[in-house]
Amino acid sequence: MSKELDYLSKMVAKGRLSRRDFLGRAAALGVAAPFATSLMNSAVQAAGPKKGGTLKLGLVGGGTTDSLDPATLTSDMGTAFSKSWGELLVTTNPDGSIQPMLAESFEGSADAKTWTFQLRQGVEFHNGKTLEAEDVVKTLQRHSGEETKSGAGGIVKGIDSIKADGKNTVVITMKEGNADTPYLMADYHLVIQPNGGMDKPDAGIGTGPYKVEEADHGVRYAATKFANHWNPEVGHVDSMEILLMADSTARMSALQSGQIHMMNRVEPKIVKLVERIPNVTVENTAGRGHYVFIMHCNTAPFDNRDLRLALKYAIDREDMVKRILNGYGSVGNDMPINSAYSFFSDDIEQRTYDPDKAAHHFKKSGHSGKVLLRTSDAAFPGAVDASILFQQSAAKAGIELEIQREPADGYWSNVWNVQPFCASYWGGRPVQDQMYSTAYVSSADWNDTRFFNEQFDGLIKQARTELDKGKRTQLYKEAGMLVRDEGGLICPMFNDFIDAVSNNVGGYVRDPSGPSPLSNGYAAIRCWLEA
Repeated sequence: MSKELDYLSKMVAKGRLSRRDFLGRAAALGVAAPFATSLMNSAVQAAGPKKGGTLKLGLVGGGTTDSLDPATLTSDMGTAFSKSWGELLVTTNPDGSIQPMLAESFEGSADAKTWTFQLRQGVEFHNGKTLEAEDVVKTLQRHSGEETKSGAGGIVKGIDSIKADGKNTVVITMKEGNADTPYLMADYHLVIQPNGGMDKPDAGIGTGPYKVEEADHGVRYAATKFANHWNPEVGHVDSMEILLMADSTARMSALQSGQIHMMNRVEPKIVKLVERIPNVTVENTAGRGHYVFIMHCNTAPFDNRDLRLALKYAIDREDMVKRILNGYGSVGNDMPINSAYSFFSDDIEQRTYDPDKAAHHFKKSGHSGKVLLRTSDAAFPGAVDASILFQQSAAKAGIELEIQREPADGYWSNVWNVQPFCASYWGGRPVQDQMYSTAYVSSADWNDTRFFNEQFDGLIKQARTELDKGKRTQLYKEAGMLVRDEGGLICPMFNDFIDAVSNNVGGYVRDPSGPSPLSNGYAAIRCWLEA
C-alpha cells in the first residue's frame, strides 16, 4: 500500500494525477484523508519544477506553407510553437476562466462596451524593446484592419476603437456591448508583437518564455530560454524543439525510443498500443474539439440546401464515433457547440442517420452523379477512414461519394477553406460567441462553410448584450439550429484530444479550455524534465 501511495503522490507532483483523484484512490485503499493529504503535499513540495534540459515534441499538423505570423496560424505545430515565444493579453485557465497574461488586470464598463486593460510593467520583447500600450494597439489594429487575413478577423471586427491611455493602459471600445470581450482577446492569433508586427509579422519576436532560434516550416522549430522573461512559473527547460512527424507510427516509435518526450493526436485505434509503451502515459482530454466535413454553401452543387441536408442525413454518426474514435469522443449534431459550452441548450433534437431522408433530399436537389469529397489524415486522425465510412453510409441512400485523398503537406493552404467539400477539424473556442464569430458570422475570415445568413448574424449580435441567462441560451439555441439546418457543416463527432507523454515529463495539465491538444498548446512552457 505504501508503495502505491508513494507512486500516486509522485504522479500528483508531476501534474499527472489530480488531487481529487489521489484522495479518492487513497480512500479506496483505506488511508485516512489527513495522512493522504500530508503525503501528497510533501511530494508536491519536494518535487517542484525541475530546470534545464531540452524538451522535444513530435507533432502532426504542420507544413512547408506555415508561417510565424500569428495571424495566419492554422496548424497544431505552428500554434504550439507560437505559445512558446508569443503571449496574449489574457489566456484561459483549464477550468475555462480568464487568466491575465500581458494584461495584469482588466475591467469592463456597465454596458460591457468599453474595456480597459492594464499592462504589466517591465515586460521585455526578445529584441530588447519594452512592452507598451502602443504595441497592443497596433497588434489589434493589424488583425482588425479592413484588409486583414487574420484568423481572428471575425472576432475583432466588433471593435470600434483601440486607444492607448499612457504607456501601460489600453482602452478597447466595442461597436456593441460584449460581455465576452476578454475571451476574444484570448484568441491564439492575437500574439502581442513589437509595433504590432507591422514591420515584419513573421519575425517570431514576442515576449514569451522562449525565443525563436530556428523555424524550418514543416520540419523543425527550435527555441531557447529567454533569460529576461517576466514569469518564473513557466518555461522550465533550457531549450525546446518541435519536430513534424506526420506518420503516427513514427511518432510512437520516437516516443518509445526517447527521441521525443510527447506527441499529439494519438489515433484512437492505437491507444492500447501506446499504453503498453513503458514509462509513457496517454492523456486524453474531452472538450470542444470536433471533426467535420465542410461544404461551401455558395458553391455548386453545395449551394443547394437539399443536397446539403441529403449529405447530413447520409452520415452514420454513432457508427463513426464507435469505429473512428473508439470511445474517445461523442456524437455531434451538425453544429460546432456541445455541452462543454455555457448557455448550451440540451433540448435540440439530435440528427441521426436516415438513408430514406437522405435519398429524399438528394432526389429533391436535382443533383445527379458523384459528389467529390477531399480528405487527408492531416485533417484529423482517421479522416481517410472516416471518409470511407461516410462513402459507405451514403451509398445506402443512393449517393455516390468520390473520395480524393490529398497530400498532408499543403492541405491547410490548398484544400481547407479553398475546395468546396473537404474533411477538417476545429479545436473549439472557450465561449460560443468566439466560436461563431471565428467561423460562422458572415464577416468571419475563417467562414469555411461560406455560411452567410443575416438572421444568424443578428442572433449572435443580440446574444452578446443579453444578460438574462435563459434568453441568452435561447438565442444561441436558435443560432445553432440555423447552422445545423441551413449551413454547410457536417459535424458527426466531438473528439477527445489524445496525447502521449513520457513519465520523465512533469507538470502536464489536462486543459480543455481552448482549441489545441497538448495542454491547449501550452505543454512546452508548463512542463519540465524530471531527468
